Amino acid sequence: MSRYVLALDQGTTSSRALIFAHDGQVIASAQREFPQLLPSPGHVEHDPEEIWQSQLQVARQALERASLTAADLAAIGIANQRETTLLWERDSGRPVGNAIVWQSRISSGVCRRLRDAGCEPAIRRKTGLVLDAYFSASKITWLLEQYPGLRARASRGEILFGTVDTFLLWRLTGGVVHATDYSNASRTLLLNIHTLDWDDELLALFDVPRAMLPRLVASSELLGHTLPEWFGGSVPVAGVAGDQQAATFGQACFEPGMAKNTYGTGCFLLLNTGQRPVDSQNRLLATIGWVLDGRVTYCLEGSVFIAGAVVQWLRDGLGLIRESAEVEQLAATVPDAGGVYLVPAFVGLGAPYWDPAARGVLAGLTRGTRAGHLARAAVESMAYQTCDLVHAMREDAGVDLQELRADGGAAVNDQLLQFQADLLNVAVQRPKVFESTALGAAYLAGLAVGFWQDLDELQSHWQLDRQFRPAIDEMQRRRLYGGWQRAVERSRGWAEFEIS
Repeated sequence: MSRYVLALDQGTTSSRALIFAHDGQVIASAQREFPQLLPSPGHVEHDPEEIWQSQLQVARQALERASLTAADLAAIGIANQRETTLLWERDSGRPVGNAIVWQSRISSGVCRRLRDAGCEPAIRRKTGLVLDAYFSASKITWLLEQYPGLRARASRGEILFGTVDTFLLWRLTGGVVHATDYSNASRTLLLNIHTLDWDDELLALFDVPRAMLPRLVASSELLGHTLPEWFGGSVPVAGVAGDQQAATFGQACFEPGMAKNTYGTGCFLLLNTGQRPVDSQNRLLATIGWVLDGRVTYCLEGSVFIAGAVVQWLRDGLGLIRESAEVEQLAATVPDAGGVYLVPAFVGLGAPYWDPAARGVLAGLTRGTRAGHLARAAVESMAYQTCDLVHAMREDAGVDLQELRADGGAAVNDQLLQFQADLLNVAVQRPKVFESTALGAAYLAGLAVGFWQDLDELQSHWQLDRQFRPAIDEMQRRRLYGGWQRAVERSRGWAEFEIS
């Protein structure tokens, strides 16, 4: 009898695999980091083979650690870094160059051309997104322009496009399935989120051949089966969602007005808006959360490019810590940030600013500034950026949050979540299972094969680990946030050029 669901959580800096029991608890997991390729300022790539091999390896390790076989798995679900763009040959499966990561600004010139041509309003109206190099379409255009004859091959269906979920599906099924779910498709700038189809006008604007695009599927349905060679037996692949939508689902934010924030490599705040997309006036994103049983759930999203990655910078760039987990201890060596603000605009600023020319700023340094202050400012930068998103979201959706559910790797940091509650003046809740991204992928897959019955059953699994309540007064809150806003203004427009 199949008693478990395997979730593949393919992230920006690592690949992870987690095995969930019927009660939603993790029984085994494995994780492997892989290299970040930085060929030029503002340009980030991944080796597609590293993505695949690391993901396959951790899936096998998780099964081994749990002493399970393929026969013990009811299904596999996939959650993935979303806008990262891959091209590969249909016949050989060989990638065309490296994957262009969502953080990369290399295709900003493509967006600038379309903006100068007056295309942004139509793109915004159809996709719910802003015209930015963050999303997949301009990355596809850029890649097709790099290789002579590649667009012609793509038009003949010889070259395929996919986000990471599509690439993993292709590899897992031995090239049988070339598909993506609506949550991932809604992040490409090529999907019309109202008609739920690839849009011919958008394809023409970005000069992307339809023949290279994957088939559109629901977030929860039987998509195919893995090759027996990967896990010693064939396993159904039955759930797919972009990592942030998967985390929202895993946090059981099933009702309109519920919100979660994921503190991962980036920071992503999603608010369930029900069966209608919200037209943001504050440069937030309308996105598809998931498609389940033929019904679409939309979300309003704010995306921050650098959140937990700022801790990696303290570790790898400055050498202040040896392991990422040490940041909380270092930050605790000082009572506060000492007036220091770190704006981690290393690859520009995301929502609500969308400023690709912004660059990182350390403000408020004095002779008394110590390493602990830098660590604390780095941690607090995640909370400040989330505060920017919540303020914009309140205006757009007319919703005054009563609570915020938190997850992601940095959500283990009590100091961060307490500071977040202080800034927002709302309760921040951390669930017992805060691996919400993987859990959401598992839930979607399990629903498709009858492992779980319905949303009510999933809701019953959500359990509170700890709640953080505001502990500062309004005057202090305004003073802290005002300093952040001044620091952000100094970071904006710092680079006088965009990558072309």
